[in-house]
Amino acid sequence: LNSIQLQMKGQLATLKVTGSLQTSAEVMKSMQSLIRLPEVQKTMQEMSREMMKAGILEEMIEDTMEGLEEEEENETEVQAEIDKILLEVTAGALGKAPEALTETLRPEPEPEVEVDEVEDEAEDDLEDMKTRLEALRS
Repeated sequence: LNSIQLQMKGQLATLKVTGSLQTSAEVMKSMQSLIRLPEVQKTMQEMSREMMKAGILEEMIEDTMEGLEEEEENETEVQAEIDKILLEVTAGALGKAPEALTETLRPEPEPEVEVDEVEDEAEDDLEDMKTRLEALRS
């Protein structure tokens, strides 16, 4: 009696599985009629191309941003070097100048003798340069 009961349960389970498979087959048939394979392939290829373009654009943007960061670092180094050269050329007078747009100029009384000496040195340097230029030309 127990064995008959187990066989009946097994047959019932088989019938349930068969019904589920039939339902699945019907759903698959209706989905196949709704979805056309060539259209899906075309859509997937277009999507793949667009994703590739987006990836390339993203890489280009990242490269550009990295270049800008490097330029900012280089700009800072260049500005520091320019400030150093200007400080040397102006004999430190530029170091006393106010920062750009933050302070007003305050006149500092300087002895006129230093200005005359600086002008004399500049004239001497100019004359030396002229003589060198003439020597190079001849």
